[in-house]
Amino acid sequence: MEDDDAKPKFAPASASELNSVVKGSRKIPIPPHRMSPLKRHWLEIYSPLVEHMNLQVRMNVKTRTVELRTSPSTTDSGALQKGADFVRAFALGFEVEDAMALLRLDDIFLDTFEIKDVKTLHGDHLARAIGRIAGRDGKTKFTIENASKTRIVLADTKIHILGSFQNIKIARDAVVSLILGSPPGKVYATLRTISARMKERF
Repeated sequence: MEDDDAKPKFAPASASELNSVVKGSRKIPIPPHRMSPLKRHWLEIYSPLVEHMNLQVRMNVKTRTVELRTSPSTTDSGALQKGADFVRAFALGFEVEDAMALLRLDDIFLDTFEIKDVKTLHGDHLARAIGRIAGRDGKTKFTIENASKTRIVLADTKIHILGSFQNIKIARDAVVSLILGSPPGKVYATLRTISARMKERF
């Protein structure tokens, strides 16, 4: 019985302790070509972070970063991470409205990969692969986005996909097929099949 007395006794955690938000801050680097769009859309980016996520935000022009930190009124423990993901998505080239999904929904993610992760291509072959993914006037990219309910940004040889985990996989598989040389028509057919299957499920 002596052993029982020696064990430390902890009182149950209070509701306020369970909901407490860990103080923290993040610095998100902004590429030089995204500084002008950031300044142009600053109000649209700043407002949801301050008003809905209750974070403190500032643009540091000198270091080309957006600085976020929790404030005494931050109640969501995931607010800082969501806020950082939102700014990062904008920095990568997504529209503000699309990036906003990262703040509003819990099951939205950002996935990035490079063409060379799939296949090592150089020169014209690389340019052609990028061309296949975009399609004429962006048609192929647009078709993949619509069929998989994602948003895609092509940034040189990097591909960024925004969406739910399952939908990112669908979009990524389509992009990978195009990189490996599948004709767009075949990729469209696969996407149509998957799209029809997704509609049946819901």
